[in-house]
Amino acid sequence: MLIRLTPTHESPLHEQIAGAVRQGILDGSLANGERLPAAKALGESLGVSLHTVLHAYQDLRSQGLIELRRGRGAVVIAPAPAVRDHALHILDDAASQLAGLGLSAETILALFRQRLEKETAV
Repeated sequence: MLIRLTPTHESPLHEQIAGAVRQGILDGSLANGERLPAAKALGESLGVSLHTVLHAYQDLRSQGLIELRRGRGAVVIAPAPAVRDHALHILDDAASQLAGLGLSAETILALFRQRLEKETAV
């Protein structure tokens, strides 16, 4: 897993780390059950604090993408490939239709976030 951080980027470092792991899960380069690097080791290799990596791992855990297991570290709990592929198909259709309405990417993302927050609040 290759993670590149851009200190001058508008996103905080923990979000950049979480985004790289999330992308690896979505593209299949990180498989279900795969262990992520220890937070301390990853922090040292990226030149960031242990707490920055732990913040990223906590975010991924709250999104249901990893489990944090005492003594075993962070483990990927990726959806099955068929589920992931089906979800991506749904998102492709929705994005295409919404873009066809002339909505900006920012507006589409805001609408998705709003709906997801509504669904998870139930």
